[in-house]
Amino acid sequence: MTRVLITGGGGFLGTHVAAALAARDDVDLIVSADLRTGPPRTGVVEVLLDVTDPDALAPLLRTHRIDTVVHLAAIVNPGRDVDLEYRVDVTGSTHVLAACVETGVRRIVVSSSGAAYGYHRDNPEWIDEDQPLRGNDAFPYSRHKRLVEEMLAGHRETHPALEQVIFRIGTILGPTVQNQITALWDGRRILRLTGSESPFVFVWVDDVAAAMARAATDGPAGIYNVAGDGRMTVTEIARRLGKPTVTIPAGVLSAALRVGRALRLTVHGPEKVPFLRYRPVLANRRLKERFGYTPHFTSRQAFEAYLATHPGVTTAPTT
Repeated sequence: MTRVLITGGGGFLGTHVAAALAARDDVDLIVSADLRTGPPRTGVVEVLLDVTDPDALAPLLRTHRIDTVVHLAAIVNPGRDVDLEYRVDVTGSTHVLAACVETGVRRIVVSSSGAAYGYHRDNPEWIDEDQPLRGNDAFPYSRHKRLVEEMLAGHRETHPALEQVIFRIGTILGPTVQNQITALWDGRRILRLTGSESPFVFVWVDDVAAAMARAATDGPAGIYNVAGDGRMTVTEIARRLGKPTVTIPAGVLSAALRVGRALRLTVHGPEKVPFLRYRPVLANRRLKERFGYTPHFTSRQAFEAYLATHPGVTTAPTT
């Protein structure tokens, strides 16, 4: 019987993971640790935790005799306070790993991101888990994910008794999700960069939660991309939304963002152009064949499910 602590357990993904774990017969305890507690949840113990506090986690792990940590604590919408993002994502992960080693935790499950691969012109058409991690230094979120994964790689050498499951997750969609990606679809026109179709891989939140629950219990250790089958280009997304595209050269957008940030009209700068232009497209073969989980929704089906729960986004009839 597994005793699980979830960092960031009160957040969007954490609540779904807690529910997926609560539905399993082989989980004895679920502790949701977050900066604030929400409404009571059946089968979940709510505790307060700040992962930036180096002394906070180890006592919790001992008190509840935790053997598995699902580490989800992260900044949901990066780009506004880089120092805080670093403290939560990188320093916080350092504290979580140290506490796991100190208290003899058996396994840690970490939500990483396809952003750890980076946004580069020479990215292959499909990226698998053997590709190097080259997260862009100019894009803090991508850099932080790479730094955390480098830290995890070091722990696999120095602390092999701590099993690791690392999920490099594509764009998560769900009934309440709102982030910098979904914001791209809210306007009357869809932005497209000249010469780039910017393909996206999507995964529905319930698929991520189900994979996390398996990782915390009977799934094999390892590193896995988590995404639905297939991908959708910007043109396909715009067509489905019933909205025209506005095509802008990358250099023009970069200059506009530079001026906009200088005038404090936007928090985004030129570093966001590669984010739109050279998106890593995640192959999920290892997730299906080695880890043993096949997402129920393809990328296109996840997008359709998103539209069904966000009817104001589209001007096109449901097909």
